[in-house]
This record gives sequence, structure tokens and C-alpha cells, in this order.
Amino acid sequence: MDTPDALIMQNAHSHAALIAAACRSIETAPTPPSLNELAAEAGLSPHHFHRLFKAETGLTPKAYASAHQARRMRTELAGTGTITDAIFEAGYNANSRFYEKAGERLGMRPSDYRAGGANTDIRFAVGQCSLGAILVAGSARGICAISLGDDPDALVRGLQDQFPRARLIGADAEFERWVAQVVGMVETPALGLSLPLDVRGTAFQERVWRALRDIPPGTTTTYSEIAQRIGMPKSVRAVAGACAANKLAVAIPCHRVVRSDGGLSGYRWGVARKRVLIDREAAQAAA
Repeated sequence: MDTPDALIMQNAHSHAALIAAACRSIETAPTPPSLNELAAEAGLSPHHFHRLFKAETGLTPKAYASAHQARRMRTELAGTGTITDAIFEAGYNANSRFYEKAGERLGMRPSDYRAGGANTDIRFAVGQCSLGAILVAGSARGICAISLGDDPDALVRGLQDQFPRARLIGADAEFERWVAQVVGMVETPALGLSLPLDVRGTAFQERVWRALRDIPPGTTTTYSEIAQRIGMPKSVRAVAGACAANKLAVAIPCHRVVRSDGGLSGYRWGVARKRVLIDREAAQAAA
């Protein structure tokens, strides 16, 4: 006879499987399925399915579909077809439906995204913090890059590679205040960051990054625990890939994720910086 704990585990695995199947349905459908269609496929009521989907993924079915469409759109825009072709290949059934959300999901107009950020203003500044050089960049939507390194010029070249045709503008007084807030967060992560973030990633990456932001300063977790938290326990390597793709150092705290044996794995901005951040946060939490 199954124990209560065993039944709970069975239900959890069953729910995760249902939601994983629903995610695949959303990702493979030519246009986003309706809530009723997804619920019927899962054998649940729409209300129960909606609640379960959000609990497992951190997103509503509609938000998950929107994020996936945006990822497909970014992929299609990188191709050689027309923007109209890309819109329909991404599953939007009308140009107007896409353009309503283009700025929100791409951070800029689709023609500008395709052109490497052409006609887009990105303000930036390079300064110093206790971890070395720091670059902070922001679009009209919010902070879009926080990079750490030893060579300030290399940080600027990295930003140019990310947005090769954007207008990179040196910081003004207002943006310098943003930079000061970011540096303050790096030095004392428990303060948090109240500035808006311009986060651009796939639906999966955004789920991982949201989970990372829920990790309290002074604590660490593992890649497998993050995979469990987002309802995809077999996606440990994909979680590690999402951490590696993070472009917002400390604001999205991928440094708080370690291997299952407690060892430090790779870190975009250097394992030594990861160790400093973890030790500093632990000391500040204990103070």
C-alpha cells in the first residue's frame, strides 16, 4: 500500500508530466492553443489546469505561449525571409497581433532587432567595483546588460557584439544614478535592485531566470533543484545553459547555483568572482 508521501510524489510527477506535455503542445502548435483545448488534452477543468500550469512553470499558459512565440520570432528574424514571413512562421495569425507586443517581447521594433539593434538607443557606462570593471547598459525598457571583467574595453566590445547596429550612447547624469544603484547591488546584494530589467530570452530561459531571482542572498542551490522548481527535473543541463546565457550579472543571480557536490561550476564572468559573491553574501547574511 502506498504511503501518503509516496502518493504525493506520484501526484507531483503526474502533474509535471501533464504540464510538460502541455508545453510541448504549445511549442509545436502552428498557433497557440486555447486554455480550453489545453485543459481538455490534459483531462482537467480549465480552472484546475490554469492553476496547475502556473504552479509548475511560474507562467500562465498564455504567458508561456507568448514567450515561446517571441523566441520563434527572434529565430525567424535572424533568417533571410521578410518580416511578414517571420511573423506568420512564428505563429501570429495577423501582423497587428505581433506588432502590438513587438516592443514588449523584443525590446525594439522587429526591423531594428533584425538589424542588430539599428535605430535603437542603448545607454551605457563602464566603471569599477570591488569585482573589477563593470559595464551597465540600458534600453528604453530597462537594464539590458550588466557585465563584469578585467578589461573595460573588452566589456564594451561585448556590448557592441550584442547590439552591433544600435546607437551606443555614453551615460548621462540620470543613467549614472542607475549605474550607482547597480554597483550598490553588486557590493550589497541584499539591497536588491528596484530598476526595471530588459530581460530577453526563450520561454525556458525566462522561467529559469525567474527561479534564480527567488534565491535569497546568502544561500545557494543546485542546477537540479532549479530544474525541479520549474517542473522539469530532467532539464538540468538546459538549466545550466540558461544560467550561462544570463547577461545580467548579480541582478539575475546565477552565481548562487552550484553543482550538486557543492563545487563551483563555470561562471560567465569568472569562477573567482562567483566565489567572492557567494562568500560575501554569506558573510552579509550572517552579520
